[in-house]
Amino acid sequence: MVPVLDWNQINNNMNIILLSKFCKGKNSVDFSVTSAMLWVVPGLALFSAALVWAGYYWGSQQAGDRSMVATEIRKVLDLEKQDLAEAQNEQRAHLDALALRIAQLQAHLMRLDALGERLVGVGKLDSSEFDFSTVPAQGGLADEDGTSSSAQDIVVDLDRIGQLLADRESKLTMLETHLANRELMHEALPSGRPVNKGWISSAYGKRIDPISGKRRLHHGVDFAGKVGTPVHAVAAGVVVESGEASAYGNRIEIKHADGYTTVYAHNQKNLVKVGSMVAKGDVIALLGNTGRSTGPHVHFEVRKQGKVVNPARFIRAP
Repeated sequence: MVPVLDWNQINNNMNIILLSKFCKGKNSVDFSVTSAMLWVVPGLALFSAALVWAGYYWGSQQAGDRSMVATEIRKVLDLEKQDLAEAQNEQRAHLDALALRIAQLQAHLMRLDALGERLVGVGKLDSSEFDFSTVPAQGGLADEDGTSSSAQDIVVDLDRIGQLLADRESKLTMLETHLANRELMHEALPSGRPVNKGWISSAYGKRIDPISGKRRLHHGVDFAGKVGTPVHAVAAGVVVESGEASAYGNRIEIKHADGYTTVYAHNQKNLVKVGSMVAKGDVIALLGNTGRSTGPHVHFEVRKQGKVVNPARFIRAP
């Protein structure tokens, strides 16, 4: 008996029916264990190899996809880091520019403070009222609708403040120049009295001469006082005469700005020499009774371009 594989029975649970050679039909195939093994074993090996290859391929594909995703993520992160670094550098540059601008404004403000203090001194103002070392007093109600300033707003405000400070500095400098010139003219032009103590014993103008009794022009103003009283220059200038001059006794003449000269006569002693520079208020002589005089006094004259003028308005000047 030889086992015969009937193909008509494959779909019926693969039942193997043993038939005799006599029953062998036209549509039957001879099947033996040996031939089956020759087909099944290679098939299983091929199927296993296919599974292994498919698993390897799928795994490699997944690994490749993950590597590509990781690479893309790293690229995105690198770009983000670069953008962040550029933004930080730009922000740092803006902050440095603002800090430099603030430092410039602070230096400008310090110059204005120093200028203001000088003007207070030159103008003889009340330093307690014009105190440049304190913050100006300010106040007001809280604004509930207020908003915070942006960086652009701060830059605009700094530029505006810088322009205002430059304008104020220019005007204060011009004012300082004007006050300095005024102070210079005050120092250089005759003003004030030649003695701190004493009284006017004879004014400028026509008078009865105390010695001759005749009426004649008195060219100056006489200040009576004690012998030895200090006599002061009424303006800054250069001594052009210093010595004895007949009726004037010991006489000093000082040349000032704008064509003015002053004369101090009847001195007990002259304290300056020709060519000496004197400042306003300097002691130039001691009050005396020399020359044509009836008592201790200083004869004070003011001349403009060599012509005698009334000293009264210069004496009254501060």
